[in-house]
Amino acid sequence: MNTNSGKTAIVTGASSGIGRASAEALARAGFTVFGTSRRPVGNGPDGVIMLVCDVTDGEAVAALVSTVLSQTGRIDLLVNNAGVGLLGGAEESSVAQVQALFDVNLFGVIRMTNAVLPSMRRRGEGRIVNIGSVLGIVPAPYSAHYSAVKHALEGYSESLDHEVRAFNIRVSVIEPAFVRTVFDQNGIEPDSLLKEYDRARAGFKALLGDVMPKADRPEVVAEVVVKAATDAHPRRRYTAGKAARQVSLLRRFAPAGIFDKSLRKQFRLPA
Repeated sequence: MNTNSGKTAIVTGASSGIGRASAEALARAGFTVFGTSRRPVGNGPDGVIMLVCDVTDGEAVAALVSTVLSQTGRIDLLVNNAGVGLLGGAEESSVAQVQALFDVNLFGVIRMTNAVLPSMRRRGEGRIVNIGSVLGIVPAPYSAHYSAVKHALEGYSESLDHEVRAFNIRVSVIEPAFVRTVFDQNGIEPDSLLKEYDRARAGFKALLGDVMPKADRPEVVAEVVVKAATDAHPRRRYTAGKAARQVSLLRRFAPAGIFDKSLRKQFRLPA
């Protein structure tokens, strides 16, 4: 398929998982795709030009955008995917650790977005697709800080969409649930582990061990990324996968008490 020949996309965090699958899917859809990673990769996504960029470094972000513009003259799509995970009790992480999480998962998005918006405004068109999570609408136990950053991403994205729509630029958030990637294995460990949470933490990791083999593949999310990038009338939010759609519907329509009990049951917590 080659429906968007001539358009250019940047996908951050494209060396593995959702980012890699999205970059490859966009390349198949006809985009010239530049993927980023914090370090050089030997085996990059098929059909994707890989560049090194740390989204916490403003100078590196500016250099990346300058390189892409110098080679193609345009940026039609930005997919903000780069991120890290953090699982543990809320009080097990220092403020400094939480700030580092936000620096990648939220401020990295803001840096990249601010860098591409001027060229999009000049051309009078563009798409920005942010990889969120159902944890941006459902705060889950032992994911307080990760949920907080995804909630922030939801608010930022919707507000920005209203602001830039006058320039024919649209902003969408993709909301997957559990996805089979190395994301959780590569997540940050809390820096102030407390023995009081040992049992709960072990239970949550056991839950992940049961859920992840049955979780959606990254390609499921990648299909939704392409849809958000190419829809004639893009939506602000797209769920990705059956589980994410179910959670979204329950959150919107189930009574609060029933939803609370269902969530606690799913996460194997006492009622």
